[in-house]
Amino acid sequence: MSKIDQYIQAATRDNTRQSYQAAVRHFEVEWGGFLPATADNVANYLAAYANTLSLNTLRQRVAALAQWHISQGFPDPTKLPVVRKVFRGIQALHPAKEKQAKPLQLDQLEQVVRWLESTIEKARSEGNRRTELRYVRDRALLLLGFWRGFRGDELTRLLVEDVSVLPGEGMTCYLSQTKSDRRYQGTSFKTPALSKLCPVEAFVEWIHVSQLNSGPVFRSIDRWGHIAEAGLHEDSLIPIFRSLLTNAGVASADLYSGHSLRRGFANWATANGWDLKTLMAYVGWKNVQSAMRYVDASDPFSQKLIESRLAIKNER
Repeated sequence: MSKIDQYIQAATRDNTRQSYQAAVRHFEVEWGGFLPATADNVANYLAAYANTLSLNTLRQRVAALAQWHISQGFPDPTKLPVVRKVFRGIQALHPAKEKQAKPLQLDQLEQVVRWLESTIEKARSEGNRRTELRYVRDRALLLLGFWRGFRGDELTRLLVEDVSVLPGEGMTCYLSQTKSDRRYQGTSFKTPALSKLCPVEAFVEWIHVSQLNSGPVFRSIDRWGHIAEAGLHEDSLIPIFRSLLTNAGVASADLYSGHSLRRGFANWATANGWDLKTLMAYVGWKNVQSAMRYVDASDPFSQKLIESRLAIKNER
């Protein structure tokens, strides 16, 4: 691979590259399309899967095909009117509500942490090194993910050497790359020490127990209690998270995902008086639309607002 190819590859995130490659394979192999494609080819492809694929998936497939044509030096057929009209028609005839992960509430977070702490104590008393390591790790993963509002890929890419702790005050996590960091400048995230459910304390204990001094913070642990060299894969976080919820007795664990931590924190923050600008700055959202996807109204039926207005009217 030439240096130019290396730089071009580095400009696209691994997840995006893999999803684009899968989309192009689907167009060619599953549907039987040919590249380079015409606008009519792309329009027919969209029509063929309008009933079976979500709008977001179709949008991603179009983006992948556009990227392939541009990178190969061909005209982009996805920008032509017929493709855009077909896509708008699919949106009109197949509207779909976006599926969102159920937000983890603070009392549920406390419930899971209580279960984790009792399980860790039992493992220590029994000399069960594997179980102790696993759940000390999971407690740090859960609390840091919630209070920092991290995405799954951010948690899995966090490095020990990029975390600095100021005892009793907080910790700073540096990520060289995030989804919203389009200029690859790197971002530092500050996390406060708390009187309870403390992410800093949980992180320090995990580092102490695991004896890690460099590399990925969160790693898999085998049946013999050996810690892997590589970090956890992002896809492993949902099974870990749902397993914790199930073991702790949280109902409907399958409705939660890695985004539940981020949505849970966003809802907790807005319910406790954080304005949207402060929340966006803390989490790292660059636009209001991104933030609002994670925030549920604290009064979804506007009951309190209406009742307050009724009370004022009755007083007159």
